[in-house]
Amino acid sequence: MSAVDDRLIELGITIPDVAKPAGAYVPAVITGNLVFTAGQLPWVNGELPATGKVGAAVSPETAKELAGHCVLNGLAAVKGVIGSLDRITRVVKVVGFVSSDPSFSAQPGVINGASELLGEIFGESGQHARSAVGVAVLPLDSPVEVEFIFEFA
Repeated sequence: MSAVDDRLIELGITIPDVAKPAGAYVPAVITGNLVFTAGQLPWVNGELPATGKVGAAVSPETAKELAGHCVLNGLAAVKGVIGSLDRITRVVKVVGFVSSDPSFSAQPGVINGASELLGEIFGESGQHARSAVGVAVLPLDSPVEVEFIFEFA
């Protein structure tokens, strides 16, 4: 077992299989000592647990939880290209997109679901720069999509 695997077990978290891309791209790309992920939807067992706009069909609390699922899918993509999550030395950047009802303006709170989980998993090295953006619609009517940049050794 690795240190990150041990931490995931402590948290009761299982990293899923790498999600199949929904288009002509790959789940993650390495350049230098950085891994960039594609945007990750909150797939759970091959399905989106919720669809629609946050602040209308989807509650902010549900969307925050879904942002955590995006983290797990992102970690699966990273593990697929670097082999072990123990190689991650820093979470560099998180970019979160929230499919928002026009009156919804709490995108940072939704993307906190990703940021907080990364902190629980990686501790201090999970602290990162971040953007949280409201958008009109996301692929497959997903409420959230999150992309990541990780540094690794």
